[in-house]
Amino acid sequence: MVDIARPSSVVKKKKIRRTIYATIGAVAVILITVGVSRLKPAAPSVDKAAVWIDTVKRGPMLRLVRGSGTLVPEEIRWVNTTTSGRVERIVLRPGATVTPGTVILELSNPELQQSVTEGQLAYQSAQANYNNRKTELESQLLSQQADVAGVKSQYEDAVLQLEAQEKLFKDGLISEIQVKQSRSREAELKNRLSIAERRLTMAREGVKSQLAPQAAAVDQSRAQYQLRISQLDNLRVKSNMHGVLQQVPVEVGSQVGPGTNLARVADPTKLKAEVRIAETQTKDIHIGQTAEVDTRNGVIKGRVSRIDPGAVGGTVGVDITLLDALPPGARMDLSVDGTITLEKLDNVLYVGRPAFGQEHSTVMLFKLIGDTGDAQRVQVKLGRSSVNQIEITEGLQPGDQVILSDMSAQDSYDRIRLN
Repeated sequence: MVDIARPSSVVKKKKIRRTIYATIGAVAVILITVGVSRLKPAAPSVDKAAVWIDTVKRGPMLRLVRGSGTLVPEEIRWVNTTTSGRVERIVLRPGATVTPGTVILELSNPELQQSVTEGQLAYQSAQANYNNRKTELESQLLSQQADVAGVKSQYEDAVLQLEAQEKLFKDGLISEIQVKQSRSREAELKNRLSIAERRLTMAREGVKSQLAPQAAAVDQSRAQYQLRISQLDNLRVKSNMHGVLQQVPVEVGSQVGPGTNLARVADPTKLKAEVRIAETQTKDIHIGQTAEVDTRNGVIKGRVSRIDPGAVGGTVGVDITLLDALPPGARMDLSVDGTITLEKLDNVLYVGRPAFGQEHSTVMLFKLIGDTGDAQRVQVKLGRSSVNQIEITEGLQPGDQVILSDMSAQDSYDRIRLN
């Protein structure tokens, strides 16, 4: 069979047609690829019962901060010793009830006991010296008093004799010279009496000054003796307040020195709450603010009474003075939660506190879209915060419902579906 040659125009048209079909196919593939790439991924489904949803509200909001801590005594006193000694006996153990003067433990110090004996002897010796010197001075005073009495008696006799002789002289019974002799003797005795009386007065006034050295020695030896007696008595270590014995940080046989803390006593009826607050939340805490302390068996009203000046481990210590009576079961070292009221905000937009949302920050939250069952990611600006609530400054309106749970697993989606 003989092949018949096709016209060149037919072959050319067929090639053009194939080229057009190939171009159209390539363009179609490109368009399909671009379209598929621009399709949004399907919204992931989230179990609605597994997330926390809250409604945005407008109204008053209490700003609160919360911390955990324990009940501690308001008054704690350490009992120490003023002298050195060896622990001989521990009379009471922690937990015992004590009153002022209750003996907690006993120390021994043989050298102190010996010094008490020596101090007693020194005091007795000084007292004896004082008494001897006082007796000597009193004897001298008696002697001078006797001299004064003798001179006074002679002077009175001389006065009587002079008066008698003057009468006799007037009657011409004695001579003038006898009268002059009597006058001279009376004047002499008068002068001697005056001197004797002045000497007696000076002697009396000088008794105190002459006894001063001996009196000072007595006072000094008595003070030393009493100090040693007090130190000896302090070997019986006693409580200095009503309360409960908390600690006795020594054992029998321990050697202790002056100033060593031997026991700690606290009053269990006067307690306060000592709580730790995150340092980032303490900038608005002030002394006098109201607070509540939850003891797990009741809530007690209180007020902030002290704030630690520094932070430890990221927290700040805050003391809360309790204003109400302690509930049953409240005791020292009981774990408690303290809630402090910072301020009351009026007419603010607020919602429950998101899982990740600090005050004065911007976060992304999923807002429910009507009754569609979908939630759309929106940007929300947060303001001041409380324990369980936070202020909304931008991005939401009253009545909006938002998801507050941790939604970090859906960070790559702008929309989710709630089942």
